[in-house]
Amino acid sequence: MRSRRGVMRPEPGKTITIAGAGLAGALLATLLARAGWSVEVFEKRADPRAVGYEGGRSINLALAERGLHALREAGLHQTVLDQAVMMRGRMVHFADGHTDLQRYGKDDSEVISSVHRGRLNLLLLDAAEAAGARIHFDTRLDGVDFDAKTMRLANDRSNVTHAHAFDVLIGADGAGSALRGAIDAIVPLGERFESLGHGYKELEIPPAADGGFRIEPNALHIWPRGRYMCIALPNTERTFTVTLFLPLHAVGDAPGFDALPDASAARALYARDFADALPLIPDFDTDWSRNAIGMLGTLYLDRWHLDGRAVLIGDAAHAMVPFHGQGMNCAFEDCVALARHIAGVGDFASAFAAFEAERLPNARAIQQMALENYLEMRDRVDDADYLLQRELERLLAVRHPDRFVPRYAMVTFRRIPYATALARGLIQRELLVEATRGLARIEDADFDVLDSAVVAKLTVMPNDRSKL
Repeated sequence: MRSRRGVMRPEPGKTITIAGAGLAGALLATLLARAGWSVEVFEKRADPRAVGYEGGRSINLALAERGLHALREAGLHQTVLDQAVMMRGRMVHFADGHTDLQRYGKDDSEVISSVHRGRLNLLLLDAAEAAGARIHFDTRLDGVDFDAKTMRLANDRSNVTHAHAFDVLIGADGAGSALRGAIDAIVPLGERFESLGHGYKELEIPPAADGGFRIEPNALHIWPRGRYMCIALPNTERTFTVTLFLPLHAVGDAPGFDALPDASAARALYARDFADALPLIPDFDTDWSRNAIGMLGTLYLDRWHLDGRAVLIGDAAHAMVPFHGQGMNCAFEDCVALARHIAGVGDFASAFAAFEAERLPNARAIQQMALENYLEMRDRVDDADYLLQRELERLLAVRHPDRFVPRYAMVTFRRIPYATALARGLIQRELLVEATRGLARIEDADFDVLDSAVVAKLTVMPNDRSKL
């Protein structure tokens, strides 16, 4: 329904149907239902509030400003933060055994939070239903007739299928999206999946004997080892989720998952390369044997929507590797943007086109930055030149707070478009590399030249931290 100004308003009897009740689907359902839309959600899994959270993906997520903003829009941010663990920065565990905290931001006003994926999903499901959305579990999207506007739904537990009419469809059904496949059969989406060639395996550090954390809780711990790394994120239960990121195939002396046939071989790798982490994981052999190797890759699409009938969001549109901690944050930002476009134009076709035009370039940018961050985390955070550039970056941010904002800060602590953060970050990286070439000490940097370069190459950023 259109208002006199051509703005779309909730139309009586018209329902927005969402495939997928994961994080993005549940949040979007909440936002749309709160705006007055009739919302129906279909989820292939059983209700995790009844059967428990099903694992298989990392239980930890890094919540940053973009995600927090979306939760504020839904009235949920404080509830989520009350169940999160604050992380000030990366605690780097060097090969010689010493550690160093590399802060994410300038102080404790710039931090990220470790949140439990399953617990967050439960909270969002409750919020969606409280807002009026209707969620159907054990119901998988099995096909779509876009001309007839009917969807085929299947219950794999009862082997029952049935047809269901829809007005408009939104795919929040993850990287293996069934809706994406249905759209692609009508209008080619230009789908490309690029495997990283690396996988991951999860382990756990339990609480200490006194019930506390075994290592510093307010940090993301990282053991960088060149072509591979290990990380650990804190949980409110005083545990840490440990993740080993490793090539799928060994090359020369560099290890790979194919060279670790059992827990004994994996334990030997940890004893050699992550010696201070191994004693923290008493159930190493059990964890290793029980948890499958996860795959990593990037999903690229050239388009995300089918006129006004269907659109994709989150991992269904732009799955990415997890190394910038932005997958959830980006998906939540999608939800806010899509709800805004739906509310702000006169029809779904225009809303979906505007949403895609805004978000697709930004998704590409964060996908690129996530890949780059893997190289940085596994291979650079313990390098002398990287540490020198980080120190110079910090000083320039203090000297030029209105112009020089570290790329990580632009991505994590602001809501500047990802594409803008990428472009400005490239300029800043060039300045840092050039200024530190052959430099032994930060005190020897020519700040007069640097100050002039910053002013010449970087425009003033607005005071509003949320926009550019």
